[in-house]
Amino acid sequence: MADVQLEGIRKKYGSLEILRDIDLEIEHGEFVVFVGPSGSGKSTLLRMIGGLEQISGGTLKIDSKVVNRVDAADRNLGMVFQSYALYPHLTVRDNLAFPLRMAKVKKAEIAAKVNDAAKLLQIEHLLDRKPKQLSGGQRQRVAIGRAIVREPKVFLFDEPLSNLDTELRVQMRVQIAKLHRQLGNTMIYVTHDQVEAMTMADKIVVLKDGRIEQVGSPHDLYHRPATEFVAGFIGSPRMNFLPSQVLSRNDGQVEVAVASNGHWLPVDDTAVDPGAKVTLGVRPDDFISPSGNAGELILDIDVDFVEHLGSATYLYGTALGESVVARSPGDHFHVGRQGQVSLAVAASDCHVFGDDGKALPRLQAPKSWS
Repeated sequence: MADVQLEGIRKKYGSLEILRDIDLEIEHGEFVVFVGPSGSGKSTLLRMIGGLEQISGGTLKIDSKVVNRVDAADRNLGMVFQSYALYPHLTVRDNLAFPLRMAKVKKAEIAAKVNDAAKLLQIEHLLDRKPKQLSGGQRQRVAIGRAIVREPKVFLFDEPLSNLDTELRVQMRVQIAKLHRQLGNTMIYVTHDQVEAMTMADKIVVLKDGRIEQVGSPHDLYHRPATEFVAGFIGSPRMNFLPSQVLSRNDGQVEVAVASNGHWLPVDDTAVDPGAKVTLGVRPDDFISPSGNAGELILDIDVDFVEHLGSATYLYGTALGESVVARSPGDHFHVGRQGQVSLAVAASDCHVFGDDGKALPRLQAPKSWS
């Protein structure tokens, strides 16, 4: 295992700056996921760690050693890409053995490592097949096995499941997570799929336009997004955003306007002035039926469509001129496919973002933390 440290990392292609001021510490044995939209720089950052892209500025350390000018082959990393890159004329056994043969490892040791990797990935019965005889998931396991036999300090995964169908993606997520627990290696994983990030990561790094927006656990990013971008990117369905304005502030709370009413929310009152435009954020899961409790924020929603899926109900509609999605376990909404419904959200579950897109600090934890 090894830790990975990035200090002021930058990447430029001529005058075009792709990554800027990347500071990040990845600890021994962590499973870290880089996530973000296309063009955010996540794959470029992974390739810089792997030595496949030159670093334009800053310092990269692996296992406390500066590796800026160390060749990829000498960094002791295992890389798995979206493309399986298997040799079609070689069997699975020979594909697994190939990097060890190039390193002139003894035959007996190669055989032992290949068998161990195959057993770990449950592909022993495939060792004598060729890639064309394998499914997509099996090919990806072979590609992962080829990285395992080298016994790297750090595994790098660049969108390895993008070519698989939905069911296989779920199966491979389980396989990779199980592999991490068994091996204990540091793993860095790139994906554009926030569901993969949320289900697999110890720590998520959200990137946007070549900068880090937020670093934290899946729980932190979901419940305490630092910016409106992170709040909208993490979570499915995405957070609902409603335009609002600060009416007043007092004693650790701010009063925001929602429709014609004012509602007090537990937000740091020193972070915003009366009259400031803000955005109110509500997770679809945080909507409840009104109970009459003080502090509940009530929204009247014009219903466009309701999905009854058995385990959950999704309500799609409009409130305050904005599209809104609400989710309830089971069939708790009790609303027709069209019409109007009033839903509530506890003040402690509301998020408030300033006009700069940054979250205003909340002074109470949401109910889901208790």
